[in-house]
Amino acid sequence: MVEVAVDMKRYLEQFVDLVRKIREVDPEHAEAFMGYVKQTEKPGALPTKEKELISVAAGVAAHCPFCIAMHVKNAIKEGATKQEIYEAGFVAGLMGGGPAVAYLRYLVDACDQFGAK
Repeated sequence: MVEVAVDMKRYLEQFVDLVRKIREVDPEHAEAFMGYVKQTEKPGALPTKEKELISVAAGVAAHCPFCIAMHVKNAIKEGATKQEIYEAGFVAGLMGGGPAVAYLRYLVDACDQFGAK
């Protein structure tokens, strides 16, 4: 059986394009959303890496390949290892059951395509 990867870079590009299109129609709304994202992800009581791993798990549990792509890439940028990202996904599978486990496919492909070590 040949394994077929999901193009996670494309999912990330599509999300970035969506935000750009929203910004064209309603810049204040787009800026408010992105401001909230930046405020939430900055270091606080939890470091940014841990917040990104939580977001990875939430993306898997919510069945959102766009979220998985963005947060796996960000988690890697913040120094998360492949093992840490996988374990965040396993927690999502524990909490979300079989459908969440199925979305680990996206996590695996994102780790491979974004260079998790």
